[in-house]
Amino acid sequence: MRARFRLLVVVVVLFGMATPIWAQEVIVLSGPDDTVAWLKAEKWWGKVEEGEQVLVPRAMITGISPQWQKNAANMPVPQKKGIFYRLMLPLAVHANAMILDRRERLQGMDATLAQGGRLPAEDDAWLREIAIVLRIADRDKAQQIAGTAALRGIIAEALYKLDVVPNGLVLGQAAYESGYGTSRFAAKGNALFGQWTYGGKGLVPEQQRKELGDHRIAAYDWPFDSVRGYIINLSSHPAYEEFRRLRADLRAAGKPLRSMVLADGLKSYSERGQKYVDTLKGIMRVNHLTAADSAVFRDEPMRFIVAAAGQADAARLRKEIEAMRKSGELEKIVARMRLE
Repeated sequence: MRARFRLLVVVVVLFGMATPIWAQEVIVLSGPDDTVAWLKAEKWWGKVEEGEQVLVPRAMITGISPQWQKNAANMPVPQKKGIFYRLMLPLAVHANAMILDRRERLQGMDATLAQGGRLPAEDDAWLREIAIVLRIADRDKAQQIAGTAALRGIIAEALYKLDVVPNGLVLGQAAYESGYGTSRFAAKGNALFGQWTYGGKGLVPEQQRKELGDHRIAAYDWPFDSVRGYIINLSSHPAYEEFRRLRADLRAAGKPLRSMVLADGLKSYSERGQKYVDTLKGIMRVNHLTAADSAVFRDEPMRFIVAAAGQADAARLRKEIEAMRKSGELEKIVARMRLE
């Protein structure tokens, strides 16, 4: 069962957990038909009308099943896309909600400093870690930051770098980079955005280019970790400065942060440059992904979705989950997901 959740404590400073979340419900789905039936029961299936407010179930997938590769190859393309986008969108909405929470915390800290106050020790330490994760300062320099002006400068830079990544853009890149979750990297490592890593960790590409060193595709314990890593990457890597500049300009002008506009800042995401951006925009346009930009969660408890190989496996998993719930192990697993 632990493998179904595939958890790991990852970058906690931006996406850490203040208090444990108790899993009110774990939904076990045993295949495409079962999944579509559940989506329909949730009223989370079918066409989204232009201008309609998209209300998203607060249900988080806990892993991309290797069985998805085979199932996706044998179903109509609209069904494959529909399942992928509807199970991905809650991850994007949750990540952006966490970003807004952290921006609010940064703004509150800045207000305290502007009024002549001092930051509590916890906030001070958190801000210095933010500076490291967002590549504002290395660890040594971050520890040496002193004085109100310097701290407010770090906050301003953090607010510039850490902001919403439109949901439609998250969906478009996840579909593009992972082949709607069917790639080897998605199946083996919940890797949805093709992010590289070095140092001997991650999944080795089948055609690794020696001139680029021992680059690998970063693997994650569950899909939300992949979304988390992707957003940190766009927030911090020098290659995506144009993306951040476009976003900051929209924010300063009071304009909405739109997927189609911000896609223009991602020419460096691929060696294909402008052709990559054009293809990405085509995916978003054809699949009407911009409708997801303003999506919000329904007012409901968080739930988790676990994939089963079939009905027999689903029955076994439900029993195992209930035993874990009674023993308290399930609560510990959910707490380790760090979703707050």
